Amino acid sequence: MLRYRPSVSLLRQLHRHRFDRVPKMPARGRALLTSSGVIKGATVSKLFEKNTVCGRVTDGRTSTLTPPAHNSLTLAYPFLHFSSTANCNKMEPWTQAIDDICWQQRPSAVLGQRDLQANPYLWFPDGKLNTCYNSVDRHALTSPNTVAIHWHSAATQSKLSVTYADLLTRVKDVAGMLADYGVKKGDTVVIYMPMILEAVYSMLACARLGAVHSVVFGGFAPKELAKRIEDCKPKVILSASCGIEPKRVIEYKPLLDEALRISQHSVPIRVIYQRPGQAQAKLDYQSGDRNFDQEIERIQHESKAFQQCVTVDSSDPLYLLYTSGTTGRPKGVVRSNGGHAVALRWSMDYIFGLQKGDTIFTASDIGWVVGHTYIVYGPLLAGLTTVLYEGKPVGTPDASVFWKICTEYNVKAMFAAPTAIRAIRREDPEGKFAHRQDLSNLRALFLAGERSDPVTIHWCQQLLGSSKQVIDCWWLTETGQPVTSTCLGKNAQLFSIKPGSAGKPVPGANVCVLDDDGAPQDNPNTFGNLVIKLPMVPAAFTTLWNNEQGYCDSYFKRFPGYFDTGDAGMIDEEGYVHVMSRTDDLINVAGHRLSTGSIEEILLSNTSVVETCVVPIPDNLKGHVPLALVVTSGKVSNNIKQDLVKAVRNDLGAIACLDKVVVVARLPKTRSGKVLRRCIRDMTAGNPVNVPATIEDATVLTDIKAALQKEGLIPQTKAKL
Repeated sequence: MLRYRPSVSLLRQLHRHRFDRVPKMPARGRALLTSSGVIKGATVSKLFEKNTVCGRVTDGRTSTLTPPAHNSLTLAYPFLHFSSTANCNKMEPWTQAIDDICWQQRPSAVLGQRDLQANPYLWFPDGKLNTCYNSVDRHALTSPNTVAIHWHSAATQSKLSVTYADLLTRVKDVAGMLADYGVKKGDTVVIYMPMILEAVYSMLACARLGAVHSVVFGGFAPKELAKRIEDCKPKVILSASCGIEPKRVIEYKPLLDEALRISQHSVPIRVIYQRPGQAQAKLDYQSGDRNFDQEIERIQHESKAFQQCVTVDSSDPLYLLYTSGTTGRPKGVVRSNGGHAVALRWSMDYIFGLQKGDTIFTASDIGWVVGHTYIVYGPLLAGLTTVLYEGKPVGTPDASVFWKICTEYNVKAMFAAPTAIRAIRREDPEGKFAHRQDLSNLRALFLAGERSDPVTIHWCQQLLGSSKQVIDCWWLTETGQPVTSTCLGKNAQLFSIKPGSAGKPVPGANVCVLDDDGAPQDNPNTFGNLVIKLPMVPAAFTTLWNNEQGYCDSYFKRFPGYFDTGDAGMIDEEGYVHVMSRTDDLINVAGHRLSTGSIEEILLSNTSVVETCVVPIPDNLKGHVPLALVVTSGKVSNNIKQDLVKAVRNDLGAIACLDKVVVVARLPKTRSGKVLRRCIRDMTAGNPVNVPATIEDATVLTDIKAALQKEGLIPQTKAKL
């Protein structure tokens, strides 16, 4: 089996050149966070079936929530450590972080075991809690008038701010509606909605009941929606009449009806929220359709709001979130209640450095893990204010919208995908829109979802100024929280930001590099497979829904004792983690395995290149050679292609063999902003292209196919879409 070592010296050269090109950013001052996170002196009346305190259970009808004794917690496994070869801080954060969550039954141990050889670890095994209580009720008791959510719809020119008291009322009503339909602990509910408040109410209502929600991206194709319905077998589906895109309105009800027609699982109740002033869905009440607002009015009239929070075990599932599987079967990532709550509440403090009174704007969608984590649960668990944004980074109406939101809501931390920032840069390369806004309260811009190239980070840093942090962090749907980052919390280890890296492993994440045979690559700057030594972080998924064997085989079989991230990269001599590409994005050129990310980084250093995607194309002599698709900004030199080829040759060497550069108008992306490299790879290989349901605009693939055919890179008869 081929190893990565043939290209180690090459990557070391790249490593040196890359950081000479962009200066390191010094660590800035850290804002302090008061991390008590515990309700003091608040009286609670029957919020659970049994009354709850932070750390213990009482038998009386009322109780005072007080912090538990720290010495009541024991470590079940003394070998547990929270450092890695890249982060020597020996913190054990979870023994303290556990105290920021209100438990009905406080866990007696941080880590336990389960009967699963591939991943035998279980976080907070005997704890009992409710995530909705920790996200809504506890804050409604102590800070009822604090804004929980600012809903900002650029698509409909609408705004609404919801306090924690208002949020609690709405969540109780939706939970009462679901309970009236027979939804109970352990049942599944599909939420097929756009970025509206009702979607968040529905998620939290499920958590209140102990039900498992599965949010499906609004407007998802019927065939893919049907697969998810068949797999999780929901008792109820909550949807909306439509979603609003910049140039069109997507009616959801016909898509949902078609999915139910295809699906082998029958769903008796479908509740549709009719969006005011927008397309209205035709409802068939006899077949089980219901009007969302009318049902809420009925629940209020009948006094059926669900007042209690159902107690669940720490290991019980909170939600399942589907990701695309390589076999065509979607993978339902399962998130547990206890580990998720502890890790996300901790991350708002330690990673983001946020405290009550702060606002976070996460520019994502609740259909994706970033939306679940840092639009909904993370901020609400910490009692923060979160922005729920319906719109795009550009086109709703222009590239100023993100900065206007930061100004209007006094955003302290912003979270976005690099693709969104590149789109803004393309429309406003000089940052004129940002300069017109008051961003004095903004402390940090976090980037995640795909690799952040140094050029993008450097552009953001110049745009925002030296007083702001621009931070790349690395994580996956499966991990549920950042694995590496520069952390801003008051107790965080301070280190400089190094553009091109994703920071250092956060406490609790033991990131390692292995070669293809599973041998540790302990020497710095050695390229290989990025893995996480077990146990994983508490927010990590516990299984795949109805597919435990797939869970074991896909993630733990190749490297026993480790979670295989599927990413390739290295850890440098200072402990920074560099995520270069997905392992299936490596190109084998004459026996040398090259990272597409390293080539893309060089291409993006050209100021005329806004976006790029490098894929392999077959070569009779070398096996494969790289092909670069580039998106440029404005007018560019006629020699742009030659300039890019020369830059790669100078920085990476002739071995890269890049001599094919194609300029295109757009790259194919998912709605979350990820470039669909697999589609382009299949196209260049002459294989049928499986267009995923998550694609934002399928016509982009047609345009790219035509561009490749024009260059003679693929035959007219190949790459059928």
